[in-house]
Amino acid sequence: MAQYVVTGGAGFIGSNLVQQLLKDGHQVRVFDNFSAGRFPNRLHAGAEYVEGDIRDRRSTAKVMEGTTGVFHTAAVPRVPYSVEHPDETNEHNITGTLNVLLAARDAGVRRVVFSSSSSIYGGSDDSGKLMETLCPRPLSPYALQKLTGEHYCRLFNELYRLETIALRYFNVYGPYLDPQGAYALVVGKFLKQRSENQPLTICGDGEYFRDYTHVSDVVRANILAMTSQHVGKGEAINIGFGHAHSVNELARLIGGPVAPIPPRPGDARRSEADNSLAVRLLNWQPTISLEEGIKQLKQEWGIL
Repeated sequence: MAQYVVTGGAGFIGSNLVQQLLKDGHQVRVFDNFSAGRFPNRLHAGAEYVEGDIRDRRSTAKVMEGTTGVFHTAAVPRVPYSVEHPDETNEHNITGTLNVLLAARDAGVRRVVFSSSSSIYGGSDDSGKLMETLCPRPLSPYALQKLTGEHYCRLFNELYRLETIALRYFNVYGPYLDPQGAYALVVGKFLKQRSENQPLTICGDGEYFRDYTHVSDVVRANILAMTSQHVGKGEAINIGFGHAHSVNELARLIGGPVAPIPPRPGDARRSEADNSLAVRLLNWQPTISLEEGIKQLKQEWGIL
């Protein structure tokens, strides 16, 4: 049994992670400002919930006391919002991450697992998969902020011997996703639109390819990243299924009529993971295909 802190543990990925950590018998402390709202199904009995903000160094330091490891999932996410609000997202995603690392270092935490993003690559216009050895080319403030967080993780290992690892997620979806808001992930938006008998709104021509990764696979990657003896020196590792699908393909899986809307600034055309490093260092492989994951979600939503 270990004592873990999950920043952003009331969010989509964080709540799934908290649920699994509790099942595994660990003590879990959630640190969240609930800025995305309070969803009852994301709050799990057995976890300790501390309301606070990672931008506040004092409260962030206090929550780290007695902690074995930190899963840092808290962020103001998504590309479009960061384009419109670069200052606000910078405070959360860079200053907040620095505060988490400082607090973890000072509390004697063993390891921090940082939730990064495949958006740091800037995408690819060809059929090549994105590898960790590629030079990052952020196309949005969000992507730049996540890349900065990765560099901070590496530096904190080199300078202060805090074990760190960054996981670059590729379009995570699954239970507890939030379909609300102008910046919701496309899977959640499509499910909500379909459940309300509305057309699925597709940006541009719909030929934007993404590597959709089920949240249960992402949770497993986080736990392996926390426990593996082969990582902890600031590595950045892709966590993606390894096969890209277009938005048009996703719309066909969910079903129903579609309606085009203008494309969004900062969106890459293609993002597809080479996950061989995760296989080698974490012994991780994805298990749930997009077809199976969408089928499960449609059943949960009562969509036939």
